[in-house]
Order: sequence, then C-alpha cells, then structure tokens
Amino acid sequence: MLTRLTIMTLMVVLSSVNAQDFQGVATYKTHRDFDIKMDSTKVNDAMQKQMMEMMKKQFQKTFTLTFNRSVSVYKQEVELDKPQIGSGFQVSFGSSGSDVFYKNIQQKTYIDHKETMGKKFLIKDAIVPIDWELQSDTKYIGEYMCFKATYTKQVPKMNLDFNSGSNKKDDNTEEEKELEMTERTVTAWYTPQIPVSNGPAKYQGLPGLILEIHDGKLTVICSKIVINPEEQIEIEAPTKGKEVNQKEYDVIMDKKRKEMMERYAPSRGSKDGVIHITIDG
Repeated sequence: MLTRLTIMTLMVVLSSVNAQDFQGVATYKTHRDFDIKMDSTKVNDAMQKQMMEMMKKQFQKTFTLTFNRSVSVYKQEVELDKPQIGSGFQVSFGSSGSDVFYKNIQQKTYIDHKETMGKKFLIKDAIVPIDWELQSDTKYIGEYMCFKATYTKQVPKMNLDFNSGSNKKDDNTEEEKELEMTERTVTAWYTPQIPVSNGPAKYQGLPGLILEIHDGKLTVICSKIVINPEEQIEIEAPTKGKEVNQKEYDVIMDKKRKEMMERYAPSRGSKDGVIHITIDG
C-alpha cells in the first residue's frame, strides 16, 4: 500500500509532462547471455571462444521506442552488418532488423510486423495483461527514480545440444515429446516520472515507463530519453505483410523450425562438419 501511495504521489507531483501533445523517444540497448556446449571433436576451445564472442555481438542491439499516451512503435535502429562467424558455422536468426512492434495501449491491441525467413507477417492480436507485483525497491536510472516490479511466467525448458546428429529425430520415435516447461521470474524497473503504461517490446502495464528489463538471459536497458522532441513524430502502425494472429504465427514458425532441423541434421555416418545454429529473435 505504501509503495502504491508513493507512486501515485509521484505521478501527481511530476505532472509537468501531462500536456495533451505529450510524446517521447526512448533508446534501449539489449544483450543476451547464453551458454552452449558443442562437440569437442568438431570445435576446439579457441574456435568455441571466437564463436561465443561473435554471437554475443550478434545479440547486442539498439532499439527505439517512440510513444505517446496511447500508442507506440518499437523498432531496431539501422546498423552496419555484424561480424560473421567463420567458415564451418551457419547461424540463422528468427527475425530481421526490419521488424516493427506497434502497441495501442488504449485499445489493448498490438501489431507485430516480422520478416522471417524471407516472408513478411503482420501479427495482430490483443495485448496479454501482465500480472505485475509491485515491489518497494527503488533505484535511479540516469535522472529517473525507478521502482521494481516482477512477475512469473511459464517458458519452454531449452536443451541446446550442438553435438553431431543430436538434432536428428530417432527413426523409431513415433511422436514428439511434449515440451518441458519451467518457471521464470521477469524483473522490470519503471519510472512514474514518465506516466505512460508502456515499455520495450511486449512489456507494458505498469504505472510508468519501463526503463529496464531482466527476462531470463535477456537484458534490456534504456540509455537515452527525449521527452517532447522539437519535431513531432508520427506514430504509424505497420500495414504490409500476411495477416495472422499470434497463435497462427507461432504454429507457422514451429513448423519452419522443425523443417530446418530436419534439413540440416546430419544423417547417420555423415561427415558433414558444419554446425548449424538456429536462434529465435
């Protein structure tokens, strides 16, 4: 109750940003930690270290969130090509840098424009409410006082194994095993000084802009905020792509992933020395 009262007081005191034409642009830096194990007969320590460093750079991205009180657009900044992993490795990512995530907070809907495997999709669906638990912890991110919030969710338990032939389904397996799920706690830091119930990507629903997210091995941190920029920015929803809902898109992607795993899995007795890694964006 004390935390809620403090937040409400801050939102009243810091009402200078409550103008009708209120708008902002927030810049976020993202990175992802990971730990993979590979067949030592194919990948020596030096090569694995080089591969890990290059993969880390692939996941260091910059995004901008352009927002007002009701709508927002979240997209990756244009950047030079990342360094490629050397010969003998093929890394593919589930999405491209042209993706755009549009949210309408008032209508509780989103449009996710994705270009995946050469196809454009327009995913239209309802925003799923997040059952945040407000905490009393506070800290400053830049000049903004932030409060902590958490929630738990169920996610598939990943078992990444890049040993030769490990992705090949056993010929005697008649049906695939059901995905094993695990519980994950997501932590957010938000500031009531910017009173919009929004944040990067699908994160939203708090009494202030979310400036930092820790979701498993993914970290998203706001590095810059511009409130009411001199030039008004038009926030437009993406319109091009095959229209599907989230469930339909997930089914399509799951099928594509399985096809790719089957295509690249080395057959028994194969001397294929290429290691293929597929990672969702």
